[in-house]
Amino acid sequence: MKKFLILSFAMLSNACLAKGETLYQVSFDNAVHHEARISATFTGVENQVLEVQMSRASPGRYAMHEFIKNVYKVSAVNSVGQPLTVKRVNPYQWHIEDHDGEVTLSYTLFGDRADGTYSQIDRTHAHLNMPATFAWATGHEDRAIRVEFTPFNPRWKVATQLVKEDGENYVFTAPNLAYFLDSPVELSDHQVRSWQVTSNGQTQTINLAVHHNGTDEDLDKYTDMAKAVVSEQIKVFGELPTFDYGEYTFIACYLPHVKGDGMEHRNSTILTNSTSLDEAEFGQLGTLSHEFFHAWNVERIRPAELEPFNFIGANMTSNLWLAEGFTTYYDKLMIKRANEWDETKFLEHLSSIVNQAYYQRGRLYLSPEGASQMATFVDAGVSVDRTNYRNNYFSYYTYGRAMGLALDLKIRTLFPGKSLDNYMRQLWLDFGKSETPYTRDDARLTLGKVTGDQAFADKFFADHVYGQVKVDFDALLASAGLQVKQKDEESAFLGKVTFNFIGKDAMVNNTILVNSPLYKAGVEYGDQIVKLGRRTIRSQELWQKALDQFKPGETTTIEYIQRGETVKQPITFIADPAVEVSVIDDELTDQQINFKTAWLGEDKTSQDDNIENER
Repeated sequence: MKKFLILSFAMLSNACLAKGETLYQVSFDNAVHHEARISATFTGVENQVLEVQMSRASPGRYAMHEFIKNVYKVSAVNSVGQPLTVKRVNPYQWHIEDHDGEVTLSYTLFGDRADGTYSQIDRTHAHLNMPATFAWATGHEDRAIRVEFTPFNPRWKVATQLVKEDGENYVFTAPNLAYFLDSPVELSDHQVRSWQVTSNGQTQTINLAVHHNGTDEDLDKYTDMAKAVVSEQIKVFGELPTFDYGEYTFIACYLPHVKGDGMEHRNSTILTNSTSLDEAEFGQLGTLSHEFFHAWNVERIRPAELEPFNFIGANMTSNLWLAEGFTTYYDKLMIKRANEWDETKFLEHLSSIVNQAYYQRGRLYLSPEGASQMATFVDAGVSVDRTNYRNNYFSYYTYGRAMGLALDLKIRTLFPGKSLDNYMRQLWLDFGKSETPYTRDDARLTLGKVTGDQAFADKFFADHVYGQVKVDFDALLASAGLQVKQKDEESAFLGKVTFNFIGKDAMVNNTILVNSPLYKAGVEYGDQIVKLGRRTIRSQELWQKALDQFKPGETTTIEYIQRGETVKQPITFIADPAVEVSVIDDELTDQQINFKTAWLGEDKTSQDDNIENER
């Protein structure tokens, strides 16, 4: 048996590997227990000690994940199968010496989380995010890579942006490590829909590979929706990016045992959701739209701090408000322009944008740049201690989209005929198309270039990007015939609070927001609220009944127990500050109608109504 092993390794080296090439072989014999067995063969090893490690970060994420924690049964051999000693020199790296210029490292990977960062192996699929799956060698980053899969199920196909080797169904290549680690793989019995898009005289293929339990009709409908969104996004930038091999692939997995997520890559994206297309009423389209917009914004229009991406450390940039936030603004806007949403639904979406911009407490402490720099802690970063993020942090996704909305409306109002679309297109032309990373000053100066007014650009950045000035959305939305109104001015409100009832004890189960009446009264997470006014609080219903006794502006007392001490404080009710965006009460002017149409496109509902009336 030992002789056979030696012979097989020698044949493998000679037959399969070019000089210096890295070969990965992956099998899934124990897929039912979420295991893959992986070997990595490194040839042309020049250093006496080969350093091999697992990545600690993943493209599109900014925190560290320590993927090596799911790797075990590690061993290594030389070119003729003789065992080598593998030393674990630090938490994420091994050293191998006494080799003969070739090393094959073998290990078992456990993976049971299917999303945009991790890997999942089971009898239904092998969902592989590469940094979470493959070890790599220092000094071999620029070498070509070949990967061979042995599927668990013969019906499994492969969806990936890796290059398929001619005549092989399970053999793929990558030009270097950076491309390889940026190329997720889905092995499953998925379905594929493809279409071609011609842009600037160049025809490229878009693939939608979906692993789901739905029907062909569901997938066909989803494909039509995806086509419409892709078309609208191309209009923003004026052209499609040139994908490396003429193809872009949506890798979608919509099954009950996966986690909802989306993750952009250079020529592909991961889309995951635990709900089927039909059950979600095709709500997955929002993530698809978001991730495809990233094909321009962040994959090619790229912050300088992310180049090159650091696979063994955290990746911090101050520009996620633009890279992620503006993408979040455009994802639903593209769906509206594609007429996959009607105006009523989009106005509900605008209401959520404005509410978050106005009432996220982190705005009091951070600018959008500051929030961007926090990504290394909050973007799937893990810690066990409780934070105060609900008060001192806001998401660069949600607040960034609010800044995108604000800037779009400001440009449209002050510079007729121009919009945020022009800004994104200029960033594409100046930085994205040539893949020249941009700086924070580049982003500001480009706005001045687009508007022809650098003073305006400087002030917007000073107020809303570097600073924390609140946007007056009511004034901005008026140009489109829309208004911002408080939803409920009559009901008494003390701040959002949820309870964990232990018996009949009402234990506060959420962070109390800064400046709310409850916060001013000293109430904290974990406190037991005993009474509000004369009412004893023993259930959620009793809490609501106690609130119903009062009106905004009135004062009563609140009694609570905080870490063993009973506290009784006066508390004054306010009205719920939540707002909603709606069409103004007066009839819209032609100017307002034209403004809104140029911004949102024609409304599908209005078009359908007109057709019905004509009948």
